[in-house]
Amino acid sequence: MSLSKLSLINFKNYKQADVSLSPDINCFIGPNGAGKTNILDAIYYLSMCKSYLNPVDSQNILFGESFFVIQSIWNKDEDQESVYCGVKKGQKKVFKKNKVTYEKLADHIGLFPAVMISPYDRNLILEGSEVRRKWMDGIIAQFDRDFLQDLMKYGKVLSQRNALLKNMSSYGFFDQESISVWDEQLIACGKNIHKVRKRVVEEFIPIFQKYYQWLSDNKEEVSLEYRSQLFDQSFEELLEGAKRNDQRKQYTTVGTHKDDFGFTIKGHPIKKFGSQGQQKSYLIALRLAQYEWLLSRLNRKPVLLLDDIFDKLDNGRVERLMQMVSDQDFGQVLITDTDKQRIATIFENNQIEYKAFHIEENSIVETETKIASV
Repeated sequence: MSLSKLSLINFKNYKQADVSLSPDINCFIGPNGAGKTNILDAIYYLSMCKSYLNPVDSQNILFGESFFVIQSIWNKDEDQESVYCGVKKGQKKVFKKNKVTYEKLADHIGLFPAVMISPYDRNLILEGSEVRRKWMDGIIAQFDRDFLQDLMKYGKVLSQRNALLKNMSSYGFFDQESISVWDEQLIACGKNIHKVRKRVVEEFIPIFQKYYQWLSDNKEEVSLEYRSQLFDQSFEELLEGAKRNDQRKQYTTVGTHKDDFGFTIKGHPIKKFGSQGQQKSYLIALRLAQYEWLLSRLNRKPVLLLDDIFDKLDNGRVERLMQMVSDQDFGQVLITDTDKQRIATIFENNQIEYKAFHIEENSIVETETKIASV
């Protein structure tokens, strides 16, 4: 599966843009701020029904306009399929596949998978547990509809339970019977979420380690750990033990919404002990493992989106990454960079053909297809 045509209207910095893509490697080259990343983000929108960079849909509309539209044509086996995303201020977001509007956006997730590797991935290391949970849950949700439903229900029940705790506090009483109604639903969904996360992480770790070893030339040991309160106590015991604390703080202090994922290098937190290059390699390995995982579950190759990935990687890691992308047949790849000569050198050294686009002043200009000399 590959994206053949992309059309943007009033999306971020683009008034109108149309791009015809290669099914293999596409490079978008231009200065910082020209809108290279916005092209990749539009494709991520088509995959996940939301922006990778800004979850507020209306803030992705071109300044001074009231709507944006992203349209696309995808080649799937011998057929073509169209995907449409439309956002208008004050109205519900519209997604269509082959001109048929989705009733639930969740039905679209996983049909046109994409994996983004971006400088913003550093938030997985630097920010709190919520960012890491969303990352893992986003992977699982693309192939496990039951997990997605449990996750959505858990979020709604958690909000209701928190609202009830706050309301009880304002009236100065605590009604255990009313809380128990929400506890039962929270426990049922939470146990399912925990079970799936545990299984996926166990299977995900060796894939991730394989890619990191490849990038680092087997020089460093890394690992990924799933951390959950449910490893130490049952959900029922957790809620019972946290009853007084929940009353005092007026929100639910325990559960799978507190889960986290530990990132380590040589047994130590990579946030504190990893260099910038090691941290970037770690994040790239996570995303490549995510790609392989989705491919094995969905039986279709995600589009691989590589945004400004060469910064802070030494030449050896860059070379190994490009060899990997070429030799392992990752399918369609889109790459952004500021340096035209760097792109040309990397692909010529690895004898890889690519299609190049120049981006400047909110416009996209296709240049000739580059064929590396053998």
